[in-house]
Amino acid sequence: MMDMDAVDRVYDFYDHFSKEKFIYGWSVDGKPLVGFFIGKKEYPIIVAQYAIHAREWITSVLAMEHIKRGIKFGGVFFLPMTNPDGAALSLRGEKYLNSLPENRAEFLRKINGSDDFSTWKANSRAVDLNVNFDADWGTGKTNSFCPASENYIGACPFSEPETRALRDFTLRVRPNATISFHTKGQEIYWEYGQQGEEYKRDRKIAEILGSESGYAPKVIRGSVGGYKDWCIREMKIPSFTVEVGKDEFKHPLREDCLQEIVQESGEMVSLLTEILRNE
Repeated sequence: MMDMDAVDRVYDFYDHFSKEKFIYGWSVDGKPLVGFFIGKKEYPIIVAQYAIHAREWITSVLAMEHIKRGIKFGGVFFLPMTNPDGAALSLRGEKYLNSLPENRAEFLRKINGSDDFSTWKANSRAVDLNVNFDADWGTGKTNSFCPASENYIGACPFSEPETRALRDFTLRVRPNATISFHTKGQEIYWEYGQQGEEYKRDRKIAEILGSESGYAPKVIRGSVGGYKDWCIREMKIPSFTVEVGKDEFKHPLREDCLQEIVQESGEMVSLLTEILRNE
């Protein structure tokens, strides 16, 4: 598998996975959005999602490590690559563009402004999927209102098949919490306007996750429209964004960063099941 890129490795992992697996939607370019379930269909149920930003494809490799390590309690739906088109574009560049219709390939080349797509964040319609959710959509500090390699909010909330698929899947399984893995900074974002007991609950969970990983729980302002934000706002559940990897690492994080990332965060999903079970 090591001679495959991360996109191929996820699909190869899916093909050879012997337990519960599923396709929960399709990307802009018709790639299956694959998922895996491990554990039992009992409390707590968690959704763990990865690689919604193209250049953060290394988190999909982390997802496979999390699956292999297993969980302690409940059950987890793992969604290892929620932006497979973007990841393929970041990893393959011109090779991937040559597989697309010529008009869209030219559209993406023009937006990117170079033949180096390694730091591309968006999907293959130049929408940043993690600002495309209906949670104060379009009001973020860095939001872009035209197609771009990052931060473009899309024509409307859930304009993209990838975000609609993730929304619909989350509503269908009704998880007790979600956790999303991004790069980089060794931080855990957990807050989005909760109050009272929900605020105390979520801060406590973030602090435990942080103490075990060495990552800093952090409240950020001006970032809206993300999956975490929507889960907190619409579903009233704990939802976390984990930025793995040292901040001095450069995008895109490569395989040589993986060992350190796994050492820090390899047990985080399992730990979340334990924290919720012991609440």
